[in-house]
Amino acid sequence: MAPNAPSKPTACLALADGTLFYGNGFGATGQTVAELCFNTAMTGYQEIMTDPSYAGQIVTFTFPHVGNVGVNPEDDETSDPVAAGMVVKWDPTEPSNWRSAEELKIWLARRGRIAIGGIDTRRLTRAIRQQGAPHVALAHDPEGNFDIEALIAAARGFAGLEGMDLAKDVTCAQSYRWDEMRWAWPDGYQRQEAPVHKVVALDFGAKRNILRCLASAGCDVTVLPATATAAEVLAHEPDGVFLSNGPGDPAATGEYAVPMIKEVLETTDLPVFGICLGHQMLALALGGKTVKMNHGHHGANHPVKDLDTGKVEITSMNHGFAVDAQSLPEGVIETHRSLFDGSNCGIRMTDRPVYSVQYHPEASPGPQDSFYLFERFATAMAEQKAQA
Repeated sequence: MAPNAPSKPTACLALADGTLFYGNGFGATGQTVAELCFNTAMTGYQEIMTDPSYAGQIVTFTFPHVGNVGVNPEDDETSDPVAAGMVVKWDPTEPSNWRSAEELKIWLARRGRIAIGGIDTRRLTRAIRQQGAPHVALAHDPEGNFDIEALIAAARGFAGLEGMDLAKDVTCAQSYRWDEMRWAWPDGYQRQEAPVHKVVALDFGAKRNILRCLASAGCDVTVLPATATAAEVLAHEPDGVFLSNGPGDPAATGEYAVPMIKEVLETTDLPVFGICLGHQMLALALGGKTVKMNHGHHGANHPVKDLDTGKVEITSMNHGFAVDAQSLPEGVIETHRSLFDGSNCGIRMTDRPVYSVQYHPEASPGPQDSFYLFERFATAMAEQKAQA
């Protein structure tokens, strides 16, 4: 046993099949149930935990050094952590970074999120890959007292993400304006003071850095709740419509979002750009289908091929559902494809500036290969206005 290790485990991760992982609890105490996924990114644990696309999920971090740089208010992707919990190999150490404002352990406890350390994350990741994303229960008790049968029953009782509309849980309560641009040395976040294009962004779980990328591309951004109607979208007289990332089953959120997207497409010729959940729901609106993946894509090192140019981008991804490229109707083509498993990563209409990608081009965390997509959106809006 390692020096100063507790006499018995203070946290337990129970899988629905009865497999148990014991470790050291940190963050909040209590119990939570969710789907378990893994993320392969080497940086950005704070951005990952606050990414609304992780609602309903506990994240296993395959990189062992989590917590080393602490946390700070600037790196939150939304106001509070959205991921249900965290699983790591090594317990977080005292942070060492000039931007650190708080320890990860304290931040998690204050934000009500449970974490477990000391786990064989390689074994856990292999299990997720081989068996699919399991339903789990995670408990943290400083006294180390666990009702194992109840934990396994709770894991088995989790409904799962299929058929679950989680966008309504993470969307904004009311509309707001956004003008903050991407972080840049040495001044940090600056305001967009000379926007060129009016964009309505539908918030299905939007990350702040996606909105910052829109502002940096010259957009005056108005964010609307996920349940906004086409009439509410068009009342702002936008130059373009943006469909954000988000959690849950696109078919479930699509019950109200797809009719809105269809009406926008049928009544206007506005450029439309979608990301992640927005990509999946655009595909549904155009007549395609989505499917639940075995364990999804979660990481910052995913190679994607642009089928138009042949260029390969290294991208940041976080999704458990995918568009079925074989289901795309005439007039809609596949533009990007995963080089890991061949799954669809992008679509566009052949005769209109309407397109979307599965990955997160704002890359927080991740490589910045794909920022051009925001610039492409701005160019499409400029061209449409020039033709008007």
